[in-house]
Amino acid sequence: MRRPCDHFIKKAPEAFNECLRHLESPTKSCVAGRGSMKSSPPPRRRNLRTRLFVFSVVAFAIVLYGEDFTCILGTPFRRADDPPPQQQEQGGAPRVYDEPSRPHYREEDCPYIQPQLTCQAHGRPDAGYQHWRWQPHRCSLPRFDAALMLEKLRGKRMMFVGDSLNRGQFVSMVCLLHRVIPEHAKSMESFDSLMVFTAKDYNATIEFYWAPFLVESNSDDAVVHRIKERIVRPGSIMKHARHWKGADIVVFNTYLWWMAGHKMKILRGPLGGDGTKNLTEMVTEDAYRLALRRMLKWVEKNMDPRRTRVFFTSMSPSHHSSKEWGGDPRGNCYNETTPIEDATYWGTSASKSMMQVIGDVFEATGVPITLLNITQLSEYRRDAHTQIYKKQWSPLTPEQLANPTSYADCIHWCLPGLQDTWNELLYAKLFFP
Repeated sequence: MRRPCDHFIKKAPEAFNECLRHLESPTKSCVAGRGSMKSSPPPRRRNLRTRLFVFSVVAFAIVLYGEDFTCILGTPFRRADDPPPQQQEQGGAPRVYDEPSRPHYREEDCPYIQPQLTCQAHGRPDAGYQHWRWQPHRCSLPRFDAALMLEKLRGKRMMFVGDSLNRGQFVSMVCLLHRVIPEHAKSMESFDSLMVFTAKDYNATIEFYWAPFLVESNSDDAVVHRIKERIVRPGSIMKHARHWKGADIVVFNTYLWWMAGHKMKILRGPLGGDGTKNLTEMVTEDAYRLALRRMLKWVEKNMDPRRTRVFFTSMSPSHHSSKEWGGDPRGNCYNETTPIEDATYWGTSASKSMMQVIGDVFEATGVPITLLNITQLSEYRRDAHTQIYKKQWSPLTPEQLANPTSYADCIHWCLPGLQDTWNELLYAKLFFP
């Protein structure tokens, strides 16, 4: 198995870590650390056999680790038999249209994808959104190796905790892994808010737990949670967290459900009954900060950093107004078939004030938690949403049918698609830190 570039940059591992931490910034690069790489000068005299041996070793390494030398030297090259990918022009968003190796799996081959994410089965006429690969400038992510990941997960629990976007990432991970597991050696079960995929031969589980705010709320029912007036208890987490105990890898997310307005309704007492006397309003950013701190406090008390890993996935952007990328002011993600080319694009759906809260809270804590920053790379992907190609939970009206833009889903993502990229980044941070 080829190793990523950090195995080569022995004296500057921070450079590769920086590359992974800031993939949203196309200018970050592994080559930042190459100036520290020095080698001792060769002896003045070598016999022919020694020179041939050294040349053979170097040539073998270049062939075997081509991508890794690319990351160090900053000169992209491919093997002779690699088909030439269609790459964005320099200065554009760093991505490659890679039809030969993307997608990792076919929609029809993964039975675990929910019908609200199966875009091809629901008539989407294009499939180009499945073939884009995230390619940071002058740096390559390691290829996703399902067999290696399953071996690393042997005897372990991996858990995704959050909302439907985190559930999509969970399903993506299951689809990436299940293809190398025999049919008799895997299962999927649901228990209220908990979904569990089991790889029996590995004694490993990949799980999802529904908790859209992480803390307790009136939207905690995994099925019936479309509540207009959302209420949270930012200090109460044990109702959910008791299900997370014992997990070896946890991937949290929470953002979308907080974006219901400038203020959130906060309950100081228990949910149910006449709790209105303990109900107050709080600026959304302040309530979000309380919830994140409560989550980190639980992690600090209940997870051993010597044997566990904790991740937090940043906000997933939506694309509700094509005016933001220079399109029709009346349009949205509907009928978009290509990514946004402007590398500096940042839409209004990803709140910078909320992202600042994440940065402030994580910077102030001593809890080892890794931010999985998927926001900027996802901002470009106006083409990857489910749009109208999904199961509709309510019958569509004649007015909606006449205007598909009115009911296009520009929040969730088709599978296979963008969320496989999120998991490639998670894979890199897990096993090549």
